[in-house]
Amino acid sequence: MRTIASASAPASIGNVGPGFDILGQAFDALKDRVTVHREDAPGVRLGKVTGCVPGLPAEPHRNTALAAALALLESQKAPFGVRLDVDKGVPVSAGMGGSAASAVAAVVAVNALLDKPLAHGALLPFAMEGERVSSDPPPWDNVMASLLGGLVIAARLDAAHVQQIPAPEGLVSIVVHPDAEIETRAARGILKPTIPMETVVEHSRRLAAFVAGCAASDLKLIRDGLDDVLVEPQRRFLLPALPAVKAAALGAGALGCSFSGSGPSIFAWAVEADADAVEKAMVKAFKAEGLKSRSYRAAIRSQGARLEPAMETVA
Repeated sequence: MRTIASASAPASIGNVGPGFDILGQAFDALKDRVTVHREDAPGVRLGKVTGCVPGLPAEPHRNTALAAALALLESQKAPFGVRLDVDKGVPVSAGMGGSAASAVAAVVAVNALLDKPLAHGALLPFAMEGERVSSDPPPWDNVMASLLGGLVIAARLDAAHVQQIPAPEGLVSIVVHPDAEIETRAARGILKPTIPMETVVEHSRRLAAFVAGCAASDLKLIRDGLDDVLVEPQRRFLLPALPAVKAAALGAGALGCSFSGSGPSIFAWAVEADADAVEKAMVKAFKAEGLKSRSYRAAIRSQGARLEPAMETVA
């Protein structure tokens, strides 16, 4: 009987430009790792917390990893509980899916302890329950990308249907995280409930072009579509440096550039040959705006969550 399991889940880029709450992309430059220990007492409890945060809430209703693990255990009527050790590699309130990565890693690790583990894709609803701690109702984009890897679209929610989208080879994502924070719940709260029809049409045009470009490996279509005319204009004031950083990225050859999720991180897509120039231009632009930043890079086809080696105890 397995008594310990460990799983990692990557950071993610929410929305991916025009795909607000529809598209998500795994970003394997940073990962959360959750190690779960089987315990006789039911429920979940928080163990060690390491990594880029000083601590995490110990209550399930305030901790995405605990909430996700509890949802899975209760649904399967597991006759045991777990202690979760969390190693945070993905910062929170950064627009990089930090809450989703913890939830996803937790359910993948807990699933490995079950007598009859569920299929990998079937873990999505339980990870979503973890993400609900961060934002209610929980957005799908970061969670599905972190779980499945690559570029993922939520085709339907009512009868849940998520699907990976092929992405061209030779493309990379660059994410630059400035020394600033934007809270997801607040960033969603400022969005307008109604949008002019002409904006909706232009947004649909961009989204269709981007997805078609990815499927056809057509860089011109990707460049035409990788532009958020729906949400980015409403959130631009949250990060005054955005226009300068975006202009710098595009000037250096990026295919597109926008907020990663709700920000403050900014992502860009680029062909490998332009990636160095794009990354340096974005960092330089942040510096010119008075903000320190850190930059990361990963393939568009980043891996999703997976089990990691862990010492096992047989009982």
